[in-house]
Amino acid sequence: MKTKTNIPRILKIYKVIGHQIICIFNTGEYRMIDFQKLFKKWNITNDDIEYKLTDLNEFKKVKLKNQTLAWENIQIKLLSIDNKEIDGCFDLSPDILYENSTTFQIKNRFKIGSLLKKARINAGYTQSELAIKSGTTTQYISKIENEKSGIEVSTLQKIVEIGLGKKLKIEIS
Repeated sequence: MKTKTNIPRILKIYKVIGHQIICIFNTGEYRMIDFQKLFKKWNITNDDIEYKLTDLNEFKKVKLKNQTLAWENIQIKLLSIDNKEIDGCFDLSPDILYENSTTFQIKNRFKIGSLLKKARINAGYTQSELAIKSGTTTQYISKIENEKSGIEVSTLQKIVEIGLGKKLKIEIS
């Protein structure tokens, strides 16, 4: 039986800063792609279609299309399945973009771990005590508090309500 792999795809362009694009991937990560580094790595010359992207005004016209980065301002010719020439726009494989990106930390981003740690300390519990009370492990509590692991809402609810004896309230505004 084949195992399903999670192929990196871009869900949102978070910010464009110069020739850097910060994206949110379907892995849940914010990642930065530095195109100046990519241009050097790929040895881009005036003859390459990517050369148009060295112009910052053209570069900033980037759009999210089919879960990757695309530039509709750069038209290319493609061959259809039946070998007919069709017009398309320049885009890049999200796999390549992911491989050539780095993790990017968003300042002031909502941090479950720091909230949990503060609540645990205020309640006077060690990580071990909270783990026992909530039916999880000390290692897991540590990973959550240090932002090294994600957490399902149901698990967070169990830790907060059973382990800490508090109510969990989540608000989207």
